[in-house]
Formats: sequence, C-alpha cells, structure tokens
Amino acid sequence: MNVDWELVADILGSICFAAGALLAFFAAIGVLRFPDIFARMHAATKPQVLGLFLVLVGIALILRQGTATWVLLLVAVGQMLTAPVAAHMIGRASYRTGLVPKSEFVVDELTRDIDLAEAELEEHQRPAGTD
Repeated sequence: MNVDWELVADILGSICFAAGALLAFFAAIGVLRFPDIFARMHAATKPQVLGLFLVLVGIALILRQGTATWVLLLVAVGQMLTAPVAAHMIGRASYRTGLVPKSEFVVDELTRDIDLAEAELEEHQRPAGTD
C-alpha cells in the first residue's frame, strides 16, 4: 500500500485550518458575550492565539514552502509577544478606570503600588524644609 503523503498533509492542513478558524470564531463570540473584563480578556488571548496557531500550521501544511513557513513562524512569534502585553494593558486600564470592582481581588498589589507612588510624589513636591 502506497501512501500519498501530500494528500495526508493537505487533509491535516485543512483540519488544522478549519479547527483554528472555528476556535478563533468562538473566541470572538466570547469577547462579545462574556459578562466581565476577566472573561473577555481570557477569550481575547488564549483561544484566539491557539486558533491562529492552528490556522498557521494548516497553511504551512497546505503550502509546504520554506519561505512561507518562515513567514508564518514570524507571525506566530509576533502573536506570542503581543497578545500577553495587550491583555495586560487592557486589564490595567480597566482597573484604573474603575471597571473592575475591588471586591474581585484576593490580593490587590496595584492599589498598594499606586498609593506608594502617590505618597512618594507628594513627598517630592513638598517644598524643602516643611516637615
């Protein structure tokens, strides 16, 4: 029995592509439908990134070209670098604008850090000799 490996790669690529597209679609629905910022941040990062990776693997399996694979790998690395930073900045902005209730936290280090920074700023703004 002779196996046609190009056909196998095409089928696997199509399955990866379809699964990744479906995962990214469900992540988009999660961003729109989830009730709070934490759930939305999760939907915007984890399943979306995995969906993109599956799409990229699917494209690489279908194309089977070295240059295309390197470009797809570069896209994957860029996504891995930017998705966590974007989620962190969204969470931090949500916290600072009051969208996140403080009762949701077990430990709230950011408030402590903000209070320390404000106290330090007030100390530096005080005129010299007024203790």
